[in-house]
Amino acid sequence: MNQHVAVVDDESAITELLANYLAGHGFRTTQLRSGRELMELMASDPPQLVLLDLGLPGEDGFAIARQLREHWRCGLVIITGRGDSVDKIVGLEIGADDYVTKPFDLRELVARMKAVLRRIEPVTAAAAGGPASGAGLGFLGWRLDLAARRLDDPRGMEVRLTTGEFELLATLLQHAGRVLSRDFLLEQTRGRDAGPFDRTIDVQVGRLRKKLEADAENPQIIKSVRGAGYIFVPPVEPVR
Repeated sequence: MNQHVAVVDDESAITELLANYLAGHGFRTTQLRSGRELMELMASDPPQLVLLDLGLPGEDGFAIARQLREHWRCGLVIITGRGDSVDKIVGLEIGADDYVTKPFDLRELVARMKAVLRRIEPVTAAAAGGPASGAGLGFLGWRLDLAARRLDDPRGMEVRLTTGEFELLATLLQHAGRVLSRDFLLEQTRGRDAGPFDRTIDVQVGRLRKKLEADAENPQIIKSVRGAGYIFVPPVEPVR
């Protein structure tokens, strides 16, 4: 079955252009004009990926993105005319999987969409009871479920992570004991070359430390290596 994509933009010319182009690449699309319509769709026919314009009249696009991340597991690509680096960082920190500024190349957009969908495929497999369900990585009593994208603390309580935080932590765990540069972490978690977004790695590391460390100001789990990047210190082992 074709993957379902919701296109949310108040400009019908843009939604129609995207819908026609995406149909030619095998996607099933739903055109929407507001956050309210998107929430109704999420409840009735949730898409695998949402293309969300931040500039919806009378609505806060960031608030819509937050609501998506709090209640649904789907790909989220923000498409907007806001090219300011602060807006990009906020969008990614909220949990957007990518941030594309207008005007954009349709071929590049499809490539980015496919990259996002590849990254979230384990979630679909877990929901269907696929073979990836239950696989995870453990450290110091913590457990990161790679399929369900869930982090449990040593007491078994879930610790909520944004998409960016999950991908960063998974990368650190998979390369535990190695010093990882910011450029490497950015490429692994965002799938694009380092640029004005690289500061988000530092922000996300800071947020992960607050959730993992006994003392975030004196980190013992994720340590900084001056001039080189970060290293995940504790031993990591596969768990189920």
